[in-house]
Amino acid sequence: MMRPMRSNPPKSSKSPRSAESVGDTDDRSSGTTGKGVQFLTVPEELAGQRIDNFLQARLKGVPRSRVYRILRKGEVRVNKGRVKAEYRLKAGDQVRVPPIRVSEGTAPAVAGESLRRTLEAAILYDNGGLLVVNKPAGLAVHGGSGVRLGLIEALRQMYPKSPFMELVHRLDRDTSGAILVARKRSVLLHVQSELRAGKLGKSYLALAAGKWPRGHKLVEAPLKKNTLKSGERMVVVDGDGKPSTTRFQVEERFPGATLMAAEPVTGRTHQIRVHAQFVGCPLAGDVKYASDEINNAFREQGLKRLFLHSAGVRCTLPDGTRVDVQAPLPPELVSVLENLRRS
Repeated sequence: MMRPMRSNPPKSSKSPRSAESVGDTDDRSSGTTGKGVQFLTVPEELAGQRIDNFLQARLKGVPRSRVYRILRKGEVRVNKGRVKAEYRLKAGDQVRVPPIRVSEGTAPAVAGESLRRTLEAAILYDNGGLLVVNKPAGLAVHGGSGVRLGLIEALRQMYPKSPFMELVHRLDRDTSGAILVARKRSVLLHVQSELRAGKLGKSYLALAAGKWPRGHKLVEAPLKKNTLKSGERMVVVDGDGKPSTTRFQVEERFPGATLMAAEPVTGRTHQIRVHAQFVGCPLAGDVKYASDEINNAFREQGLKRLFLHSAGVRCTLPDGTRVDVQAPLPPELVSVLENLRRS
């Protein structure tokens, strides 16, 4: 499939019909966002978005609790009136945003040039309000829980004039590969509806430890989230968990390992990883669900990360355009397979 030409971020405009600030007052006090009162006009792309989410995307580094506080106190006004956090914006709404103090410890991180260049090269598709990004392993999809900068924050910095930028779905931090990001709210709602209906296709490549048992092409095992005393989040197969289904297909067999194609029918946290463990073949490099002995053996083959890669995504755009994008396996994982073939 021919790769579509990247569309450039919208050019800057002095028109108030954008989610950019107009009529700002200068605020030079230390420890603030650097802006005074902002008056924002809601563009059509953001119609239907909740006001709390709208504010969170624009008040970088401001805790969500603070966003709710300024809404409750009436410091935020829409069309000169108070609104609740669940208020859904309309195209043309005028939003007054007060100056917000941000401590140095919570100030938003800035994407460096190296990360920007990496992500620029990782754009696989940019058309019709949809981005497909080949996310590198080790990069969280969003900030939070000790992570100051994630994929979505970096993309918003790379597209400063794009009024809308939201994740369609998520990938684990240690998983690489194709991830969908919407640049229009209409696209987000459409593709997420396909996701809920099971129409969105996601395929993965995973290296499983051991010999995958023949006949295990469909794993149906309910999954439940658990939090350990240490605070670490784990997922286990449990009868009280949510129904979960993954399709598996053997791609290649090696001594002591099996390369698998995996398609999650449901979208549970750590689903492929836990279902592989349930079969008795945890994924190579999985520090949560594979033993140290297993991971040490794969390190000798050059594996330094979780071997799980989002290899492709399939969906449609609101106008019916079909999107089918493949993400090539990263060189460090290709190298591991080559080492296994020689062993």
